[in-house]
Formats: sequence, structure tokens, C-alpha cells
Amino acid sequence: MTLLVVFVLDAQRYGLDLAAVDRVLPMVAVSPLPKAPGIALGVVNVRGFVVPVLDIRRRFGRPPREYGLAAHLVVCRSRRRLLALPVDEVLGVREVDAGAVRPAETVLPGIEYVTGIVALPGGLLYIHDLESFLSLDEERGLAEALGEARE
Repeated sequence: MTLLVVFVLDAQRYGLDLAAVDRVLPMVAVSPLPKAPGIALGVVNVRGFVVPVLDIRRRFGRPPREYGLAAHLVVCRSRRRLLALPVDEVLGVREVDAGAVRPAETVLPGIEYVTGIVALPGGLLYIHDLESFLSLDEERGLAEALGEARE
């Protein structure tokens, strides 16, 4: 069994491995981060840490929109850093049979940033690949922008 934090973005359900999720917070004001890659909305303070906020909508080619007060931030950890992802709604933790997860490439060839897809009652659940979310160039640009912001 796999435990996933399930969230909604533009009426589509996505999941992140529970082990990668640090916490879920209500949406807060995001401070700009000059010179950050286009995927970054800015930064927030999470318990004394400056955490970059990355826009999943931009990554998936969806039109940008303002996140209202009903939105949430999913604070998660990739191998390289702590990140915050704004989402429309967090549905909670869901246990999924690992055998029911299909590799994304076999279902939707060419899909990026998704490791697997699960058919659930009410639709598909796309399992997000947090490790591939930032390219190496974006990671470097983000690190540089964060470094300059701290100076």
C-alpha cells in the first residue's frame, strides 16, 4: 500500500507521497523573489525557514490564476530542498494499492512530472513526481535567487 496526500488543482486530483509532505497550511501572502525562475511565485516563511513557492499550474501548462484564501500550501521536501506548492484544496491522505498504480508513460505517453496514475471512483489520480519538478537550471536559478535574497 502507498499513502498519498491528495489535492485538487483545477478540478483534477493529484497525489504526493505522504513521506515527502511536511505539512499543509492555509494560503498566506507570498513575498516576491527577484531573479527567481518563472516557476517560482515567491517565498513564504514556514517556522523560520524561507521556503520557495512553486506554481504547479505553470509547470503543467495551465493558465495562471490568483490563489484565494480558500487555497492551501502543501509544504513538501524534495531531495534538494523544502518547497511549498499552492493548491486549490487538500482532500486528505489516501491509501492506494501499489499494484493499482500504472506507470504514467503507459497511460499517457510523453506526460512529464507524473510518476503514476491510479483509477479511482470519480476519476483519475495523478501521482506527482516531486524530484523532477524543477530542472537543473531552475534549481540553480532558485538557489541563486534565494542566496541573493538572504544577503
